[in-house]
Amino acid sequence: MCGIAGIVADRPVNPLALELMAGRLAHRGPDDQGLWRSGDGRVALGHRRLSVLDTSAAGHQPMERGHLITVFNGEIYNFVELRAELAGLGEVFRTHSDTEVILAAYDRWGAECLTRFNGMFALAILDRRRNVLVCARDRFGEKPFLFAARPGLFAFASEYKALLALDEVGRDFDVVPLLRFAHRPATGLDDGRATLFPAIRQLLPGERLELDLATLEWRVDRYWTLARDPALAGLDMAGAAERFRELLTDSVRLRLRSDVPVGSCLSGGLDSGSIIMLARGLLGDDTPYHVFTGRFPGTKADEWEYARHTAEAAGAIVHQVEPSAAGLLADLPDFLWANELPVGSASQYAQYCVFRLAKEAGVTVLLDGQGADEILGGYEQYFARYLAGLPAGERGAEEAAIRARYPGALDTQRQALSKALPPRLRHWLARVGGRGSDLLFGLAPDLALRVAAANAPPPVPAGWSPLAAELLRDSFTTHLPVLLRYGDRNSMAHSREVRLPFCDHRIAEFALSLNPRLLMGDAQTKRLLREAMKGILPEPVRTRWNKQGFLPPQDAWFAQGLVDEAERVIEDPSFAAAGCWNVGWWRGAVRRFRAGETHLGWVLWRPLMIESWRRCFLGRIAAEVSVSAF
Repeated sequence: MCGIAGIVADRPVNPLALELMAGRLAHRGPDDQGLWRSGDGRVALGHRRLSVLDTSAAGHQPMERGHLITVFNGEIYNFVELRAELAGLGEVFRTHSDTEVILAAYDRWGAECLTRFNGMFALAILDRRRNVLVCARDRFGEKPFLFAARPGLFAFASEYKALLALDEVGRDFDVVPLLRFAHRPATGLDDGRATLFPAIRQLLPGERLELDLATLEWRVDRYWTLARDPALAGLDMAGAAERFRELLTDSVRLRLRSDVPVGSCLSGGLDSGSIIMLARGLLGDDTPYHVFTGRFPGTKADEWEYARHTAEAAGAIVHQVEPSAAGLLADLPDFLWANELPVGSASQYAQYCVFRLAKEAGVTVLLDGQGADEILGGYEQYFARYLAGLPAGERGAEEAAIRARYPGALDTQRQALSKALPPRLRHWLARVGGRGSDLLFGLAPDLALRVAAANAPPPVPAGWSPLAAELLRDSFTTHLPVLLRYGDRNSMAHSREVRLPFCDHRIAEFALSLNPRLLMGDAQTKRLLREAMKGILPEPVRTRWNKQGFLPPQDAWFAQGLVDEAERVIEDPSFAAAGCWNVGWWRGAVRRFRAGETHLGWVLWRPLMIESWRRCFLGRIAAEVSVSAF
């Protein structure tokens, strides 16, 4: 796990520019730094290394192999199998790193080697024979690949702050994506090639980019698109659960490969619990296994009652941290600098604290459960899409069972009527009545309409069930990519590596090929995972129906100081000067919160984070040194 950066130009690159970019990525790779320039000075590649596989100096990057040189961030989990295959074809290796396997695979198979990798990665390969730079991002987009292109210059990096170190990369940002995110945190910032900064683009999951070094012209295409197997649609639950358990076990096996200590994040839910129990089975009872959890004692947000079952069943060594509102306020500048963009909830700060705890314990690699909810149907709101795909005659009984087990999963008649009102009427009623909790009410009316239109759900693609289409979109375009960005930045802030067994393309292709009933039938979220983990996961966890997520008691945190900070932000003249906020509505929201409407802490979080981000990230960027790329 590392940080990468590079500059390609039509003239010699300023060596100080690459050094500054790499320096801003030092937290991603504290163990080593490598800088390389071509003989004519037009290509410069930088790398910061977190040593995980082959921790010797042989794993140093940029790494050369004949006419190829690469910088690589991530892990190729199946590098052992690929190395054996390539050795059988005559390739000779001098290291035990996955980086060298990437170069050998590219040398043998060209850019098609990407389809053979099971891993998380962002990489750039300089092919001096073809005079091109080949760049790619993994299938899920676990690792970031950001780039800036303008006449005479192409630059890339793992983080925004590295690219923003260049004078040629503009620091202006677009307010509409920012407000789209504020309205619906799964959209606006990660669901397209454009980013919040118009000067910076990103590769999307499963994409590769090829840059012509002579002309600096570049093109992007997809090397992977999720393919469904029609034969799996007829699989019954017993067969599906058995096959899924095999796939997940193998995914965990691959992600346990490491030359440094490996542990797990622990919540009280199915996802991390399943990973921990499978890891324990693979490692054996004699191998110490460390798990890390955040706790919120004395609140409903504390999941220790369930997490304890998993920890005890696995015989794990438990490390606990208790994030707090006071801690968030104290850490806010560093937290937002690390995350680079506003975050959707206090959950991301709790995650930040867990990775810091792992650093203190000396565990470098952590397995985590992200991805399961989006791929397997883990959120209650997916039930509406599931029901929409059922024959009309089957919906009544299923809906009744869902409402009985998950009372908040489906809209009530009143909620449905409210959502059906025209946006301008809803906005006017909220302003006149001083009510409502939709963030759109807190925006200037014209902006609210633009944001609502931009965030309207797309139509269901032909050939997909409503549920499968929603899971596909949330896994690869909207919800999960945002969570993966949080996981990348929060782990890297503390030089930790996070690995996600559910983010294995084999699992996604399998699950989304199944009959939707196997995912959410019988009024069960993640039904397939529950069935697959029978006899492995403790029953109180496996049959836990309420999904809580790793969420701090955010409403209580607002009462413990965050509302005061939010009010300070709202009353600051810069808030009104931004021109996008309906200031009166936000003042009313603060008063309503203080009067007892504590649910408004969730909506007050958004302007608090956005305005704090302006100060803590953009303000620091403006104060930091920048240099020209030339």
